[in-house]
Amino acid sequence: MEKEKNYLIVGTGGVGGSIAGFLALGGKQVTCIARGAQLEAIRQHGLHLKSDLKGEHWLKVPACTADAYEGKADVIFVCVKGYALDSIQDLLRKAATPDTLVVPILNVYGTGERLARLVPEVTVLDGCIYIVGFISGPGEITQSGSVFRLVYGARSSQPVARERLEALGEELRGCGIKVDVSEDINCDTFIKWSFISAMACTGAYFDVPMGEVQHAGEVRDVFAGLSRESTEIGRRLGITFPQDQVAYNLMVVDKLDPSSTASMQKDLAHGHESEIQGILFDMIALGDRLGVEMPTYQRVAGKFRK
Repeated sequence: MEKEKNYLIVGTGGVGGSIAGFLALGGKQVTCIARGAQLEAIRQHGLHLKSDLKGEHWLKVPACTADAYEGKADVIFVCVKGYALDSIQDLLRKAATPDTLVVPILNVYGTGERLARLVPEVTVLDGCIYIVGFISGPGEITQSGSVFRLVYGARSSQPVARERLEALGEELRGCGIKVDVSEDINCDTFIKWSFISAMACTGAYFDVPMGEVQHAGEVRDVFAGLSRESTEIGRRLGITFPQDQVAYNLMVVDKLDPSSTASMQKDLAHGHESEIQGILFDMIALGDRLGVEMPTYQRVAGKFRK
């Protein structure tokens, strides 16, 4: 009988907290890495999950800082922001074993390779997620809407057995998470980057929720323009999209709760550090290197350049 997996969630924000909550509800052994008021609230009262898919629960899950964690994990979900990636390499080194699978789930592109360079001794996959989740209070995670889809896979150069990836997927599906084990994770993570970039940049530029994108007008036109420009970048990278990427982005945004906003937009609105470099300016830089005309991205960037 296979031993019970130990899951470690690095970054217990909206995404990490939702994953931790669903795993805990599924009876899995899960530990959360958190800090500040979030950590103290989880320690004192448990993780408070308010989920459109699962209902409301207070879940007693172990939580600690990265420095205090002393265990070993079979699966590590990296759910920090892109700008914090370098700060977790020591944690991964001490928490991982030769059999550990690390699944980075960030909003920016190329994080698996970047993290693998930092900890080459650890098996780091690539992944992305579609979810509306956010911290709605200390220790409180709100998962909104019916979309909770996790995509992960090994890069073409990685000798990771498909059976291992599928076995993990079955466990996660048993906890109520929709999982796709990707055949082309480079393509899938670029597709997510294209979507979240269009979503976050449009919302931040106009300072509106996604309901404003869901009907015809200037806001929707900007979203579509950003999607077209990022799609051209993908084509020049050699990515073969399985469907019309602009139509796909519009389909996904139309399924969101009209009140939803991207975390980058929330962070900018509150004056917090944000992922604007990886979501906006890195896209422009890549487009410049590939010779892609990006008038919509340049329009948006004009508002945020210092």
